[in-house]
Amino acid sequence: MYFTDRGIEELEKRRGEEEITFEWLAEQLRTFVDLNPDFEVPVERLATWLARLDDEDDDI
Repeated sequence: MYFTDRGIEELEKRRGEEEITFEWLAEQLRTFVDLNPDFEVPVERLATWLARLDDEDDDI
């Protein structure tokens, strides 16, 4: 288990029943990066990975 799993587990426990749009998620990610610019690259990688999940041409 990675340290980040605790945060993911908390997210799932607290908000797992909610439904959100990717538009909402994108706005939250932008706000997070504005407040935490050191995380710009990891957030960009996560966003790109999520955007391309269904692409058959890209290796994950």
